[in-house]
Amino acid sequence: MTASGAFPDASSEEPSDTHRAIDAVWRIESPRLIAGLARIVRDVGVAEELAQDALVAALEQWPREGVPRNPGAWLMAISKRRAIDVIRRQQRLERKIEEIGHEFETGPEGAAPEFDAVLDDTIEDDLLRLIFTACHPVLSTEARVALTLRLLGGLTTDEIAHAFLVPESTVAQRIVRAKRTLTQAGVPFEVPQGDDRAARLSSVLEVIYLVFNEGYSATAGDDWMRPALCEEALRLGRILAELAADEPEVHGLTALMEIQASRSAARTGPAGEPVLLLGQDRSRWDQLLIHRGLAALERAETLDASMGPYALQAAIAACHARARTPEETDWARIAALYEELADLVPSPVVELNRAVALAMAFGPSAGLALVDTLTSEPSLKGYHLLPSVRGDFLAKLGRLEEAGQEFQHAASLTRNERERTLLLERAAACARGSSPSQMP
Repeated sequence: MTASGAFPDASSEEPSDTHRAIDAVWRIESPRLIAGLARIVRDVGVAEELAQDALVAALEQWPREGVPRNPGAWLMAISKRRAIDVIRRQQRLERKIEEIGHEFETGPEGAAPEFDAVLDDTIEDDLLRLIFTACHPVLSTEARVALTLRLLGGLTTDEIAHAFLVPESTVAQRIVRAKRTLTQAGVPFEVPQGDDRAARLSSVLEVIYLVFNEGYSATAGDDWMRPALCEEALRLGRILAELAADEPEVHGLTALMEIQASRSAARTGPAGEPVLLLGQDRSRWDQLLIHRGLAALERAETLDASMGPYALQAAIAACHARARTPEETDWARIAALYEELADLVPSPVVELNRAVALAMAFGPSAGLALVDTLTSEPSLKGYHLLPSVRGDFLAKLGRLEEAGQEFQHAASLTRNERERTLLLERAAACARGSSPSQMP
């Protein structure tokens, strides 16, 4: 089913079947509805309420009358009528009708075939405006993530709360405050231009990658991964790559997520336990996602030979993807790419990753020398991967007692139960006098 696909007459369906159809349609169409309505009413919060009104109308009418052949146009027709009512109540009908013109001219309620052309002409611009609005830097990072998943992902507050292991009331408050902040700040519903565009795009990419990372390596809870978040971030990244096709870092981020996601099936064992990179069965890596990722990376490099942070990380991921076995990995190339990344966006975390690459390319002593310069870094004080990486180097050097202490320390810092179990197992292996073999 596609957003513009035809639905058969559903008058003979059971209500439960129709409700499933409504849920599927809503997931696909809600971002388009909210984006189109936000262009009309210039308020994201009001636009979401209007879209919700249309959903209620569908829940009331479709089980009785059947799913229309063009459900997206049906929902937009209902929503636009509600928008007219809002504008009329605000005594701005005349000015708004002049702005929007013939878009408000409709036939019988629910039919509205003339909306098809309007949607096709404007929807891409509207979606891009909505992405930039939901990810506006005036909002906190948590608010941007929640609002993006709500408006562009069609997720409920309960689903977002479950994904991030926070109370539903917390997510609801973030969304309400975010919409109020956008309104009070007078954030325009537009795609930024000029110097502002790069900064705003950076905010958009940050939100999408934060969602992906939380799905790829959950920071807390009992699960090592949350695939639904990875899938949602990938979907948003692919949409953005279509809407902003001339932006190299958009393709760089998409490439990075595609390649990383290709390993998902190999990252957990039968009981859900973590399987780290060097221990993964590479035959389980998704070759289609790797192919898509490499193509996106090539696109990014074509647009700008001087790669940005996401493209550089994608190039690192590509080194792993191209290696049929761990032994074939070009670790020297990865170390050089991390050095480029550190020059571009200096970060202790990047240096920690570079230490791993140096250890793999030139031996654990080379990696340990760099890691030891990071142990006093304040920003890494509670970062569990620092003692985990240091423990790995010490174990490879035969300093098992010290390594075990580092793994114990790392286990005390992580909030993910699966990861804690793995780290404690590595500490126990050191205590038995055997060196853990997997790289963190």
